[in-house]
Amino acid sequence: MTLPVATGGEAWRWLRRELGRRRLEVAATVGVGLLGAAASVVPVNALGVLVDRVRAGAPAGTLAGIGAVIGVAALVAGATTGLAAYLVARAGGRILAELREATVERALRLPTATLDRAGRGELLSRVGPDVAAVGRVVSEILPTMISSVLLAILSLAAMTGIDWRLGLAGAVALPLYAIGLRWYLPRSAPVYRAEREAIADRSRLLVESMLGRPTVHAYRLEERHLRGIDGASARARDLAVGVFRLFTRLVGRVNRAEFVGVAAIVVVGWFLVRAGHVTVGQTAAAAVLFHRLFNPIGGLLFSFAEIQAAGAALSRLVGVVTIPREDGEPATAVPEGPDLVLDGVRFGYDGGDVLHGVTVRVEPGTRVALVGSSGAGKTTLAALAAGLLRPREGTVSVGGVVRDLDGLRACTAIVTQETHVFAGPLVEDLRLARPDATEAEVEAALERIGALGWVRALPEGLATVVGEGGHALTAAQAQQLALARVVLADPPVAILDEATAEAGSLGARDLERSAFAATEGRTTLVVAHRLTQAAAADRIVVLDGGKVVEEGDHAELVAAGGAYARLWQAWEARTAGPL
Repeated sequence: MTLPVATGGEAWRWLRRELGRRRLEVAATVGVGLLGAAASVVPVNALGVLVDRVRAGAPAGTLAGIGAVIGVAALVAGATTGLAAYLVARAGGRILAELREATVERALRLPTATLDRAGRGELLSRVGPDVAAVGRVVSEILPTMISSVLLAILSLAAMTGIDWRLGLAGAVALPLYAIGLRWYLPRSAPVYRAEREAIADRSRLLVESMLGRPTVHAYRLEERHLRGIDGASARARDLAVGVFRLFTRLVGRVNRAEFVGVAAIVVVGWFLVRAGHVTVGQTAAAAVLFHRLFNPIGGLLFSFAEIQAAGAALSRLVGVVTIPREDGEPATAVPEGPDLVLDGVRFGYDGGDVLHGVTVRVEPGTRVALVGSSGAGKTTLAALAAGLLRPREGTVSVGGVVRDLDGLRACTAIVTQETHVFAGPLVEDLRLARPDATEAEVEAALERIGALGWVRALPEGLATVVGEGGHALTAAQAQQLALARVVLADPPVAILDEATAEAGSLGARDLERSAFAATEGRTTLVVAHRLTQAAAADRIVVLDGGKVVEEGDHAELVAAGGAYARLWQAWEARTAGPL
């Protein structure tokens, strides 16, 4: 599975909407570009006048004046063209930056299962190589393209102003350019799209191979992964070569159009000069105006390779941004309390349903533990409660208000056994939960969960750099940081998904005390890796095969002699020795 890709029409509508939000900026850019193009046309017209005056034997002073006009026009053209390029690059850079941020923001709000099926490389290729492809066009090609289009329009207008027949002769080349593009674009667009997909596939394989390096080495899968990467690279290469073949054939069509255009102007000009309708200088000016279009029009057509690639990349980015969002609750819907209710939720992965109409209610301020054998659906149920997954059927509500994914994430906090420590000062890692938290508030959160002592013992205390390249933390310390973030965020609902599983027996009791302190007074759903957590809960829900098979407190369920009692007996037998 891959993330969606927008159609060309959808990408164009998105771009048009973004440009519409910047009307004044776009108008100023076009105005400066028109001034630059007009200034570029002036020297050629002046050159035609100069030719006629030289033929007529005009005095040197007259010729010097024309030279001054050419010089001033050239300076104005250079300055305005440079300014227009800057304005285009600035506007495009801002749009691209917002698109990149919107892509990441939308991807982070997608259900976890969606991203897992697509793969990390799929998303990284979009915010990496795809953004780079669009960025290159925006900063280097788009300014030249706009300048070329404006110069072509004004040059044809200038030729028509000299004599409409000369303008018509130059316009003869336009259908030939159009025919060339009409032949090229339908053939190249699908190949460019396939090339971007092949590059994304290569990125995915590279990322997965690097992230799974220990497993690859352990099972000696190096050759298999290298073959996969080599195959994806070969597909991208072959597609690029195929596009280049199409491009070289486009070049021949462009050269043919240029030859026809110049020949038409020269032939028509010769007849007009003989008839006395235009001068030699005017004909020369028209021919030079058309000839000056070779580079901009050729550059425009030849850059279609990168424009096509950027268009395919833009479609991939817009495809993520425009993924439909769930309809949230109206702003007037206020939760009546912090109770958490999962009502008749059903969820499944590609292999089939994991949960079958499960209903669980967590009363305000109480702690409910989920227990069951591996594969019973505990983690899936916790992810649904936290807004990481969207139920196929049923609802998830807080305080009587049915929430969408964003709504659930806003009022819940989840701590899993896979806690990430972000690179940077430890205090900033904690402030991710609440950016405005003071240092005193951060220390209070750490003290509440019993972590302030070891934090103060670090080389630089709260300022110690942790994460990648910094001070290494133990698994238990990383979990305590995650629990301290919960205290700082202060959500009404907390979800612990085997949050103490990575501590090992030695530190499990301490980490359980930290988890209890962090969630005390909150509506809490606990996926209990250790049954001591379940025994301390207000209520226990036993899952088996994706269904609720028992509910009650510890004493009731042990006395009932059912599934929980058997799990507890096995747990006691396994932990008969000291922890």
